[in-house]
Amino acid sequence: MGISIGVAGAGQFAPSFLRLWTAHPDVTEVRLTDVLPERTAAMAAKQGVAVTYQSFEEMLESDVDAVAIFTQRWLHGEMAIRALEAGKHVYSTVPMAIQADQIARIIELVKETGLTYMMGETSFYYPSSVYCRQRLAAGDFGRVFYSEGDYVHDMDLGFYAAYQYSGGEDWKKTASFPPLLYPTHAVGNVLSVTGQHATHVSAIGVKDDRGDGVFDKEISQFDNDFSNATALFKLADGGIMRTNEMRRVGYPSHIRESRLRVFGTEGSFEQLATTTLWQNKEGVEDVSHLMETSAGALDDEDLANVDPALRDAFRSGLSPVHDRSRLPSEFDGLHNGHEGSHHFLADDFVRAVADKTLPPINAWVSARYTLPGIYAHQSALQGGVQLEIPDHGDAPL
Repeated sequence: MGISIGVAGAGQFAPSFLRLWTAHPDVTEVRLTDVLPERTAAMAAKQGVAVTYQSFEEMLESDVDAVAIFTQRWLHGEMAIRALEAGKHVYSTVPMAIQADQIARIIELVKETGLTYMMGETSFYYPSSVYCRQRLAAGDFGRVFYSEGDYVHDMDLGFYAAYQYSGGEDWKKTASFPPLLYPTHAVGNVLSVTGQHATHVSAIGVKDDRGDGVFDKEISQFDNDFSNATALFKLADGGIMRTNEMRRVGYPSHIRESRLRVFGTEGSFEQLATTTLWQNKEGVEDVSHLMETSAGALDDEDLANVDPALRDAFRSGLSPVHDRSRLPSEFDGLHNGHEGSHHFLADDFVRAVADKTLPPINAWVSARYTLPGIYAHQSALQGGVQLEIPDHGDAPL
């Protein structure tokens, strides 16, 4: 028996998943709502969605089985809580939440209800992460003792337009979103490989000096003036993780916005914008070709509201290291995105709900990807003081 999925948010990210879930053999119906009725109507017509709602509240009151949250990043925690309390399974784009108590409540509700919660962290399925998991499982790294994850995305390369699209006239208030509160593309990239979790953090933020009203405390909804930040973490096994969140940086983020480096006692992996290397004590192997995900058409009508500088991320194929065999055949030929991750994420959620299993990026894993950034931001506000990061443990078997 199939499931119905209600998508909340008719923005730039939703079309790809609307198409995938509509095609999925275990989804009976996809529904839609947005705070702007005209966007709901336009996207529903374009995507062939028959059932729409006037509000998120109306969606929660309906008989829809699951809710997929594609709204602005600071709203996810509250909306996920409301959906779980209404008895709905939840798929949420990143981050899980921006407050630690919201994360704790989501986990509590999942425990109480047995409902599925999944965060759609794209880096879990980046070719770099998949490749490094394979190498780690084969013992090629030896002991991993140090890793780095970067989310290097300059505001000039599409982010101004994205915030203007989502924020309206007051877009500058929200364009100042603290970089460390959007940590999962960097933190998750590392932890999806090592399987560890962060226990302590010390972070430093760089105050912005552009003077254009973004990252300006007098304007910012978040009282934030950090545009770049770096965090150093201690992991549960005694290893080290460093992450960077950069929004003012001379780097081609449209080529590769997330980068991974993993160092072990026997082997190491390093990634730049166009080059990726596997290294051990005998030499260096260029594995860049294994990371390649050929892009689809960037002039597709689904991308009409996406700045050209962002479109590369929204269109990709699969890489040589991806396991195509596990995906529904109905996904063949459908748009993918973010380094081949969309197909896997869409299928993971449906499989978890339909089969009553834990998705790979379940509530407990999502917390471990998100909480480090929340506490890193607090550390940066306190000048780099080391803070302990709470942990909710492993997911129940």
